[in-house]
Amino acid sequence: MRTRLFALALLLGASPLAAQGLKVPATVDTLPNGLRLIVHEDQSTPIVSVNVWYHTGSGSEKVGRTGFAHLFEHLMFMGSQNAVYPAFDRLLEAAGANNNGSTTEDRTNYYESGPVSALPLMLWLEADRMGWLLPTMDSAKVDAQRDIVKNERRQSYENQPYGMVADHLPRMLYPAGHPYSWPVIGSMVDLSAASVEDVKDFFRTWYAPNNAVITVAGAVKHDSVLALVKHYFSAIPRGPAITAINPTRPKMTRDTALVLEDRVQVAQLEYVFPTVKAWDPDDAALQVARMILAGSKNARLTKRLVYDEQTATMVMASPDHRRYDGDFDIVARPKPGKPIAPVQRAVDEELRRLGEAPPTAREMEQAKNALEAAFLRSTQTVDGKADQLNQYFFEVGVPDAFQRDLDRLRAVTPADVQRVVKQYLTGPRAIVSVVPMGKRELAAEPRGVTP
Repeated sequence: MRTRLFALALLLGASPLAAQGLKVPATVDTLPNGLRLIVHEDQSTPIVSVNVWYHTGSGSEKVGRTGFAHLFEHLMFMGSQNAVYPAFDRLLEAAGANNNGSTTEDRTNYYESGPVSALPLMLWLEADRMGWLLPTMDSAKVDAQRDIVKNERRQSYENQPYGMVADHLPRMLYPAGHPYSWPVIGSMVDLSAASVEDVKDFFRTWYAPNNAVITVAGAVKHDSVLALVKHYFSAIPRGPAITAINPTRPKMTRDTALVLEDRVQVAQLEYVFPTVKAWDPDDAALQVARMILAGSKNARLTKRLVYDEQTATMVMASPDHRRYDGDFDIVARPKPGKPIAPVQRAVDEELRRLGEAPPTAREMEQAKNALEAAFLRSTQTVDGKADQLNQYFFEVGVPDAFQRDLDRLRAVTPADVQRVVKQYLTGPRAIVSVVPMGKRELAAEPRGVTP
């Protein structure tokens, strides 16, 4: 889930904002224990957002112990030494604040949002679970949250139409042992095997202040926030140094195909192409390509398949650029009872056509405008800005990279889009067909080896 680009290009180009650039000023401080603090002051409304990123996700897990990062996200809400369960939620709700968390392959985040008067409470609660969670960790908590995560997996994967695609794709795209070769949710076997000591070891390694970044955005003053963070977090000792890794994925030289039978009424084609990691020079051009292919009603795949030929009920495209690598996903569903093959051939034709000739000026303008508008909408709130500041700090080392990110989009040319489509979206891919039970004849056609 990445929204990284941008602002209304043409509108900005004619406005005073274009001249001054897109700025979200932020300070960065580092405590002696390694904790980084980002502060963004926005005095427009008396609210505040606290956004904590731990630089660990499912990609930090060990083979045979998958699902720990997400399991730990749940455990972080089960109480700590001074905020015994269910104090975390109750105290924040009483203060008019809300909270949640999320886990990806690369990071786990936790956030609170509410009136600025609740800031000391938010920071105290975050400090207590960063520094004093383990004394309260026991098998009862692990077992309870393990069962909840297993149910979440059943709801989102096993019992969700088309849900098992996400379980199979990682190992179709990445070699065994690569940090992205298993799903964030983990496997049932690994979750069942998780012991209390395994969970504690994961916490000791990854949930240390030197592996965390706190962003505070809202109606605050830098000096006051820094004083509060020093007060609550300074006593938490630094954790072990994190060893950097640089996993690589061998070049895909041939298609990998899979047919899944599922309790669905409509077949589904899913293509996934290996691409590039976040902030690669081709990242922005692939975002534009996504919009031109399936980002609107008149996008090439959507217009042809859903509206003109009416052979598909839906089509979507989504690039995913992460810390170590990236992929580009295309999903299309034919009409009920119809085979995938005609839709598949149309998708192949449109990809080939865009790889052979650049998009029109009108397509480029619409795609960039849509991406930039979506980006601006995501930064309308201090919650959105807090998370984006943390994401930029994680990816490029500075929190305010908004204008830099915008500039990347604006620099994309029609030739860039043509080149990345030809380079990444016409070659070998993972192909997953989901068909109704007993209807394997509806599956995608084999494409054979593609150089």
